Amino acid sequence: MTPIRVLEVIRQGQIGGGESHVLDLVMGFSREMVEPVVMAFTPGHMIDTLQAAGIKCYVIETEKAFDFKIQKKIRKVIETEKIQIVHAHGSRAASNVFRIAHGLHLPFIYTVHGWSFHQDQSRLVYTARAWSEKLICHYCNKVICVSESNRISGKEAFGLKQADVIENGINLKRFNAYGEFKDIRSELHIGKEEFIIGFIARMTLQKAPMDFVKSVALAHKENPNIKGLLVGEGDMKEEVYEYIRKEGLEDCFYLSGFRTDVPDLLNAIDVYCLPSLWEGLSIALLEAMAMKKALVVTPTDGTKEIIKANRNGLVVDFGKPESLAKAYLHYYHHPELVVLYGSNALELVQERFNSQRVSDEVTNIYKSLS
Repeated sequence: MTPIRVLEVIRQGQIGGGESHVLDLVMGFSREMVEPVVMAFTPGHMIDTLQAAGIKCYVIETEKAFDFKIQKKIRKVIETEKIQIVHAHGSRAASNVFRIAHGLHLPFIYTVHGWSFHQDQSRLVYTARAWSEKLICHYCNKVICVSESNRISGKEAFGLKQADVIENGINLKRFNAYGEFKDIRSELHIGKEEFIIGFIARMTLQKAPMDFVKSVALAHKENPNIKGLLVGEGDMKEEVYEYIRKEGLEDCFYLSGFRTDVPDLLNAIDVYCLPSLWEGLSIALLEAMAMKKALVVTPTDGTKEIIKANRNGLVVDFGKPESLAKAYLHYYHHPELVVLYGSNALELVQERFNSQRVSDEVTNIYKSLS
């Protein structure tokens, strides 16, 4: 059997949630069934990792959605590589390839890792984003949502008619709570008595890093043993770092830029915080769950499906640093809940969220379209 040649397209080549998804998805394909080619619009660690594994990758640099200037380059890759199916991950990637796939009469798949419209936008921006998502989905042979809530949001916002739900998965061999890890606490000089709240994510508006910083500062004021570990890059990094300097909060945080040793970092923290304004189904959240971490989260689409308050995490409303701080303090004063909720989170991930299952389900979709 000749393998199906699929172009996997994503916005950036750096490692984030969607990029981790693509990395695990591609690595999970049987090469007898699927021959993937990966395209990103920025270089980065994901691209380097895939190339080192022998996966052909292309980087066509742009920061724009619906960028007409790169259309010829994309088309050339598709024709040169004899691509049979185009699979876009995220709205930015989809906006730049759906017309080409349609023009070449190729099956087009769009995996939604969180819609580009969300509750904190103005009415005008929300409407425009919902219209653009509707346009992209109109040209799809398949829309894949990473959570049922994600699918419902599309239906409510612009009448999404048909979508398959394939929940995200992660590499459970890499994210193994019972594995061996580097001693990050010694590396960063974290005190034995310190109770560390972790934020390991891109520093962008979506992830609400300022809410995290303000919440840790509030909790630290109440209990000096509570501190934050802030890890990541992004367009809000300088704003976040400047706020920490301006407010004199250096003693509240351990700071680091982009790192690839995420399992080691997760092993070092006590609580994982994901204060996002919107998500499809966060890969970073699943990774923290697999590492048996206690969680503080906001009720985004996928998150509210799997995190149940007072069972496997604490859920607080959007944009409420005070509520986040209270959650940290609650864990600090009830260490038995750190253990219980972490154990329950791990159990759920092991049952439902293995990345190999995702690769197998996506392969079946490719087979149905080829």
